[in-house]
Amino acid sequence: MNRIWRIWKTTTFRQSGFFVLLFVLFSVFILGYIAYQTSILIQQQQIGAIDRELGQLNRTYQRSGTPGLIRGVQRMADRPGPGIYYVADPTGQQLAGNVDQIPTFVLQTPGIHSFRYEVEEPWSAEQNDNDDERRERDKREERPDRGLALVKSFQLPSGFYLVVGRDIEERRGFSAIIFEAFGWGVLWIIILSVLLGTLLARNILRRLDMISAASKKIMTGDLAERLPLTKRNDEYDRVSKNLNEMLDRIENLMAGLKEVTDNVAHDLKTPLTRLRNKVERALQHDDDPEQMRKALQATIDESDQLIRTFNALLLIARVEAGAPDGSFEPVAIDQIIEDIVDLYQPVAEDSGIELSTDLATVPHVKAGRELIGQAIVNLVENAIKYAKGAKGTPRIEIGLEQHAEHIRICVSDNGTGIPEKDRQRVLERFVRLEASRSETGSGLGLSLVSAVARLHKGTLEIKDNDPGTKVLITLPKES
Repeated sequence: MNRIWRIWKTTTFRQSGFFVLLFVLFSVFILGYIAYQTSILIQQQQIGAIDRELGQLNRTYQRSGTPGLIRGVQRMADRPGPGIYYVADPTGQQLAGNVDQIPTFVLQTPGIHSFRYEVEEPWSAEQNDNDDERRERDKREERPDRGLALVKSFQLPSGFYLVVGRDIEERRGFSAIIFEAFGWGVLWIIILSVLLGTLLARNILRRLDMISAASKKIMTGDLAERLPLTKRNDEYDRVSKNLNEMLDRIENLMAGLKEVTDNVAHDLKTPLTRLRNKVERALQHDDDPEQMRKALQATIDESDQLIRTFNALLLIARVEAGAPDGSFEPVAIDQIIEDIVDLYQPVAEDSGIELSTDLATVPHVKAGRELIGQAIVNLVENAIKYAKGAKGTPRIEIGLEQHAEHIRICVSDNGTGIPEKDRQRVLERFVRLEASRSETGSGLGLSLVSAVARLHKGTLEIKDNDPGTKVLITLPKES
């Protein structure tokens, strides 16, 4: 009962019922109008036939007088068909016709009338049957003995009465057949519509129950659960597919958040412990100002590194949250690269590294200048750090290429390189290939570069430079 009530409350079932009701009302109006117009048309045809026969009898009366009229009426009365004919003298005594009695008001009031009458020989009977056979057939068929007549009555100049008409029982039967068929049709339409609406609502409820069950599992914490899909690729599948993609993204973010939390706890515990130890040693040598000054300077350096780590985390979070509308503007990527090269050229020279550029002329790109600049700075700092291990002269090259639908920023070095198995992993937060973690850095640089590339609808690729590493940022021109 509860499921039936749920089906009844579904929008699909109620809409089906609403459209069925509209269809039934419209069908009633259309079929009623057709039946009415058909009845009117048949009546007009019958009146037209009556008028023609009256005209024919009138011409006979003009030529042959009353005897000829009586003979003409009798000939018409003897023909099979639905015709009704009656001639009576001024006293109302029947002289010819196929009806025994005509109501007095029909004779006394000329015009169009309808009335019930006793049927002597139904016009639909086979005229060649004899009387005994006809009586037997009437008993078997149990036909009604009263007909419905539509007639025109006249009183002739001689005082005689003339009545000509048609039996309209057939017309009423035809209308009854139309409405009976219509009634059955409407009944079956309602039954089938209710069944189809119920089946449709039941199928929809089944799909929604499956989605609801999967959603409940997800809400309990099972982020690996996904909404069910079928092979029909209907609107429910499309919605479920989009929601599953959203759940994939949420699961990845939650996994990243867990990993970040673990990494933050691991990576910040060591510097905080060192910071505490240095402060503790400084307190132990409070009589040595030089020792205390060195301890405080080391504390400041550790604090600056912690601040840089938190700033990088906040910047990544801001980038992954998406840029606000209107924050991007057309920027010259080549100019940004030249400014960065001017800034890091002295640093590279001090480290014995050759820093060069190969910049093509590219159109302005709609982007965040600070974000693009920070991404390139991170790549240059990584290249400087790892180019020091190059065999021979360390070299770093920053390139800018133009393609049909995108531009490409390339930062390459000839250092130790990144193993192919680690090229995807280094894009995660706090991942550092240096196992000892003695080098400065937080493992957030490439994570920020990847987030900036995604924000600008671009991609980040790490390739082998043979030797060294080549990092490519591809940005669409319309970004």
